[in-house]
Amino acid sequence: MINENNTVSKRGKFGFIVSIIVVAGFFGMGYFTGQGVIIKKQSLNSEGNVDITKVINLKRSLNNSDSVDFNEFWQVWDRVKEKYVKQPAKEADMFYGAISGMVSALGDPYSVFMPPQVASDFSKSLSGEFSGIGAEIGIKEDQLVVVAPLPGTPAEKAGLHAGDKILAIDGVDTYGMDTITAVTKIRGEAGTQVVLLVTPDGIKKAEEVKITRATISVPSVIYEQKEDVAYLRIMQFNEDTTSELDKYIKKLKKDNLNKVILDLRNNPGGYLDAAIAMASEWVQDGVVVSERFSSGQQNNHNSLGEHRLAGIKTAVLVNAGSASASEIVAGALQDYKAGTIIGEKTYGKGSVQEFEPFPDGSALKITVAEWFTPKGKNINKEGIIPDVEVKEDYENEAVGQDVMMDKAMEILSQ
Repeated sequence: MINENNTVSKRGKFGFIVSIIVVAGFFGMGYFTGQGVIIKKQSLNSEGNVDITKVINLKRSLNNSDSVDFNEFWQVWDRVKEKYVKQPAKEADMFYGAISGMVSALGDPYSVFMPPQVASDFSKSLSGEFSGIGAEIGIKEDQLVVVAPLPGTPAEKAGLHAGDKILAIDGVDTYGMDTITAVTKIRGEAGTQVVLLVTPDGIKKAEEVKITRATISVPSVIYEQKEDVAYLRIMQFNEDTTSELDKYIKKLKKDNLNKVILDLRNNPGGYLDAAIAMASEWVQDGVVVSERFSSGQQNNHNSLGEHRLAGIKTAVLVNAGSASASEIVAGALQDYKAGTIIGEKTYGKGSVQEFEPFPDGSALKITVAEWFTPKGKNINKEGIIPDVEVKEDYENEAVGQDVMMDKAMEILSQ
């Protein structure tokens, strides 16, 4: 499977009424909260589970709106069921497709509706183990792109790089394709093969890249000692990140290391709370990141914890594959001058999505706010500009050479 780059807030809304209200936004089923109990009873089968057929046909008379005529939706629904050449038309597919279309109409590549299987795969990917090629994808300037190939995965071994444009998947043109559709087409059983048509910049000749899928298990944090420097590579911000980071901070303290390289390259993001906890190890006091909503409301997320790395000389490595949660950490350390940011401009994915699962296993991931660094920089528009620019040159670098790492070691030795 391939994931999207995300910083997500987990919500505990598993209640049936909430799911019905979300569905009602499209189908107009029950605008009045007083009807919630009636709707719930009418939508369950004899076993107490959601019956999609009952939901679909629930009180069409409620579908009234001042701005749209929901009768047109039902007319199209009935015509499809009546006239589509391949009968019978699958109501569940039509149902999920309609909701997907509603969310897609927002024009936001990070807001998506996930049918049950896709939602399950997405949740597994954040737990650190999934099946696929091991690359994060997104949409930039309406083009499907590689956000980051995860180290040691089939995607990296096949030569995919951050920023590569994916023009086709198994011969299917990706123009106008959303990320969930792309995820569905690229993922598959371990041992099977997928063919991507890829160009590094949209100008150079596109090449077909054949990649054999595998079961991917990605650690959250990798630690090693490089001379007198503690090297921390953060692969993704998942449920294990904070505990793993705690373990390695204790180790570097025990070994009396007072220099740190924090490697956020090709890190596509993950959980917000893990990013805040990480940045707080360097930031002693103040705002780590601000969350701004369309209503004008602003939530400030402040530093917390023990701040065990405050004052320690730190170099932070970033590139075009550093996105979302990794940009939050890099931005906070940069604004507080707690670390020197080295590398390339980051991806620029500074919006937050709420991930809300529903009783049938489907889920909604929707953009609800944008992120701003402590000094007010809009991550979503600007990304993080490094203090010291070092460009990766895959074609000319020698095997094993790492120019960003070399620069970090040089700066830390000064």
